[in-house]
Amino acid sequence: MFMPDAIGFIGLGIMGSPMAANLVKAGFDVAGHTRSRAGLDRLAAAGGRPVTGLAEAVTGADVVITMLPDSPDVEQVILGPDGVLAHARPGTLLIDMSTIRPRTARAVAAAAADRGLRPLDAPVSGGEQGAVEGVLSIMVGGAAADFEAAGPVLSALGTTIVHVGPSGAGQTVKAANQLVVAGTIQLLAEAIVLLEASGVDAHAGLQVLAGGLAGSTVLDRKGAGMLARTFTPGFRSDLHHKDLGIMLDAAREAGAVVPVGALLGQLMAALRAQGDGGLDHTALLLATERMSGRTHD
Repeated sequence: MFMPDAIGFIGLGIMGSPMAANLVKAGFDVAGHTRSRAGLDRLAAAGGRPVTGLAEAVTGADVVITMLPDSPDVEQVILGPDGVLAHARPGTLLIDMSTIRPRTARAVAAAAADRGLRPLDAPVSGGEQGAVEGVLSIMVGGAAADFEAAGPVLSALGTTIVHVGPSGAGQTVKAANQLVVAGTIQLLAEAIVLLEASGVDAHAGLQVLAGGLAGSTVLDRKGAGMLARTFTPGFRSDLHHKDLGIMLDAAREAGAVVPVGALLGQLMAALRAQGDGGLDHTALLLATERMSGRTHD
């Protein structure tokens, strides 16, 4: 049975840092590399081994995990001349947990398999808090045997871990996830604007909504912050805008019609055009208020 011990973790940002910390807590030897000094310091504080180069993180690792912003980053880090494939030994599990285009995931998996690696695309949902608590939802594409081998690692990061199909399938499910999350946030924003414009206590209103069919994890985790207009990024609007682009591209490739998804892409683009791309994606509330000619004191 494959029993991983050494993990190379590439990308220690808002999501990657707590994920790497949870792997350390689970007893893995985690060597981490990232571009920011702060990310390396966070790993050191968690008991991991910060390293200054990608090669040092990857060489000798049983598992390599990448958690990067976008498709070009994954291509560069994994496929580049000094990337993961240049340093990982055959048999290494390569788990890309970034959110990227399904076709990029398939291309990366094919290249990795050609080098004797065992690739999985395993994007996550649950945001920063889910990463901190180790309760992420993880949707995994790749070979079933590789998914089974990755079980001890993924179990340290999430509680809902599902093999959804071959390479690229994990990214397709993540695209669908981002469609639902953005749609729910936008509808929650509109509900808040409606309640407040009508003179109704929005806190009481959301409490009732949360207990009925309108209830959701988005409402439970994001509602209070939206009412308080606290938009410190757990997941930046810029990244959700990127993800909606991935969703629309995947829908176009599959021949699926997603009219609400297209509208959500435009609403997120408008939020970014107004200078709010660095805020949490719940800042869709600000854009909705502006469309209604309202501001919150």
